[in-house]
Amino acid sequence: MPQLSHAIQDLKASSTMVFSTRVQEMKRQGVDVISMAAGEPDFQPPEHVFQAAREAIDRGLTKYTSAEGTFELREAVCAKFARENGLEYSPEQILVGTGGKQILYNGFMATLNPGDEVVLIAPYWVSYPAQIHLAGGVPVPVSAPSGKGFVPEVDEICAAVTDRTRAIVLNSPSNPTGAVYPPESVRAIAELAAERDLWLFADDLYEHLIYEGEFTPAARYAPDHTLIIHGASKAYALTGWRIGYGAGPAHLIKAMNRLQGQSTSGANALAQHAVVAALNEVDKTRAFIDITRKAYRERRDVLVAGLNRLGLKTPNPQGAFYVMSDLTPIDPDEGKAALRLLEEAHVGVVPGTDFLAPGHARLSYATSLENIEEALQRIGALLD
Repeated sequence: MPQLSHAIQDLKASSTMVFSTRVQEMKRQGVDVISMAAGEPDFQPPEHVFQAAREAIDRGLTKYTSAEGTFELREAVCAKFARENGLEYSPEQILVGTGGKQILYNGFMATLNPGDEVVLIAPYWVSYPAQIHLAGGVPVPVSAPSGKGFVPEVDEICAAVTDRTRAIVLNSPSNPTGAVYPPESVRAIAELAAERDLWLFADDLYEHLIYEGEFTPAARYAPDHTLIIHGASKAYALTGWRIGYGAGPAHLIKAMNRLQGQSTSGANALAQHAVVAALNEVDKTRAFIDITRKAYRERRDVLVAGLNRLGLKTPNPQGAFYVMSDLTPIDPDEGKAALRLLEEAHVGVVPGTDFLAPGHARLSYATSLENIEEALQRIGALLD
């Protein structure tokens, strides 16, 4: 048979997708599984966003858009960054993609040459190293241990930088840990990137989901070196609508747009129009975020307290909607522990293997409080 490329043969499937798919298969077989695997809000998007999507259909906004996204959406993204983050961008510095994941991939493809190194803070999102490998780069992990709340030491990041380093990835609030980095850490990492003339990839997708602490825009301290990766999936519960957006220096955005123009072209036209409403109708959207954030905080508190009470050490995350829990009381091998939770307790989680978090698993609390309480009972029964 014809061969596949070496890059694809070496590419591992996303562990998040693997466990989420297995959960869905078990549900189809009639098994009552509580899924805490996927990072997907269980809320429906706000009504004014639905209304904007209906309006787009009624107006016949169903054709191709420009590869970089509609001008209206890029203007709305600029207004968001100015209003909420004190960052000034022009529409030419904005790229709209099919989810934040595409923005990230375009960024790696536009900046990395074979052998270039990218510093990652571990535990990290599973797609970072996969995308770096596809772009020919080399991931260089720096550990942020649970005992320090999964917050990295800036000195260790600095020590990981070599002559081959091309970029640093910063994700706060973090997927998978929920850690929110202190303002001084974000500033120091951004200034390090600027001093060493490196790209800083700031994955800010969970910006609005912070319960303690504050969000610090890295681009404020290194605007000419920072690519912001952002999108509508998490705060606005628009995961399936697949709209992400990036902001950065014009020459980088232009290069990323050339790549996108030769791969997917423009994102979904109807969804782009709807996201304009999410960004521009500020009061309605802020009210929606306040409601969902309050619910996530309550769920987090119940889940963290319950896991620790069961003997599964779990730091209290300050943001996002994930916890990283120590599963070694179930099994020292996090993969086996996650399988036991799924097959015996019927609770779906994601093992920490691909997050570079041995002995741990990620649990999402983007599910109902009732599901969380039932999951804790099932986990407790398994431990007993």
